[in-house]
Amino acid sequence: MTDIKKYMNDLGFRARKAARELSRTNTLRKNDALMAMANTLAANEKSILEANLKDMQTGMEKGLDAALLDRLELNPQRVAAMVEGVRQIAALADPVGEISDLNYQPSGIQVGKMRVPLGVIGIIYESRPNVTADAAALCLKSGNAAILRGGSEAIHSNQAIAECIKQGLRTAGLSSDVVQVLELTDRAAVGELVKMKEYVDVIIPRGGKGLIERISEEARVPVIKHLHGVCHVYLDDKADLEKAIAIAFNAKTQRYGTCNTMETLLVAQGLAHKVLPPLGNMYQQEGVELRGCAITCGILNFAIAATTADWDEEYLAPILSVRVVADIDAAIDHIHEHSSLHTESIVTEDYTRARKFLTEVDSSSVMVNTSTRYADGFEYGLGAEIGISTDKFHVRGPVGLAGLTSQKFIVLGDGHIRK
Repeated sequence: MTDIKKYMNDLGFRARKAARELSRTNTLRKNDALMAMANTLAANEKSILEANLKDMQTGMEKGLDAALLDRLELNPQRVAAMVEGVRQIAALADPVGEISDLNYQPSGIQVGKMRVPLGVIGIIYESRPNVTADAAALCLKSGNAAILRGGSEAIHSNQAIAECIKQGLRTAGLSSDVVQVLELTDRAAVGELVKMKEYVDVIIPRGGKGLIERISEEARVPVIKHLHGVCHVYLDDKADLEKAIAIAFNAKTQRYGTCNTMETLLVAQGLAHKVLPPLGNMYQQEGVELRGCAITCGILNFAIAATTADWDEEYLAPILSVRVVADIDAAIDHIHEHSSLHTESIVTEDYTRARKFLTEVDSSSVMVNTSTRYADGFEYGLGAEIGISTDKFHVRGPVGLAGLTSQKFIVLGDGHIRK
């Protein structure tokens, strides 16, 4: 039987040592390691897919729902996207060592800020095996050692990807301890990881609400929370009808099992009778179950009456809550009460209302005339992301390279002494 505390402490000790090594590693060498990782992932596509098939079969036997299976599944396109994501991270500018705000002070000294790695990052995630590659690449490029703990449902996939990562690190002459993927599925390992203050500088959990709440309660290490996504689209009565239909349909149906998928559609009363019939038919043809307020159910006779709980639900499934509201103020009030502070969008041709929505809605991403599905690090030009933070400190929104660093003050003098 594995001594979990000893196992985790050993990982932490090696990660801390690797982080020091990485702090001395230049950008060229980090990029060499990333390209070697990408090439190894591409060359081992077959073994990765075979490992994933084992996880998929086990998942189906255990009765995992469709949304979880969708996030768990790898195919040639998703492996290719994973490889491309690592290569894109290699092509991004290295934030480490970047100096900003360097200014002379009256005393003659220069004071500025230098961007530095956080150190050792523990990442706990569920389902998506591609997170293993994304997290490894982002941590490496930002100069951080990583301890990764994927879900038990993806153990074979994650270990296959981890082996490719190790090969890539070794090819570039870096320690394989720079990225360590836990081989244990025991929940006790997570309990140890989130308390290892002497070795781990920050924890990033990615997964369901239950996981995030557990980590937040148990952690003795700072946590960057990637909370659930109860995302809203508000169709204003000054919206272009064609845009409104296209955006509302895409925000829900482009992919169901993602945190930036719309879960509640808010419709201005003045637009409801125009937009809900055609949009409702499109959802019905796509197999989306609608749970609506009384007005919605009066317009769409196939809609089911929504419960109070529906307005706070992250379905991650072909289910959508629909509410008709009086105006933009009522929409903003609903969002403030029920949003998880992830992503909200307004569809309107009224500039003043768009500005009002941007100003008054306090989520990590607020959009005008576009689908919530764009709330993504890749789409924002950040490359791959480690998650989308719904916190306000120390980073908010998609967490890319810069979000995995901190800043320290630097002071330059030439024999200056304080008088």
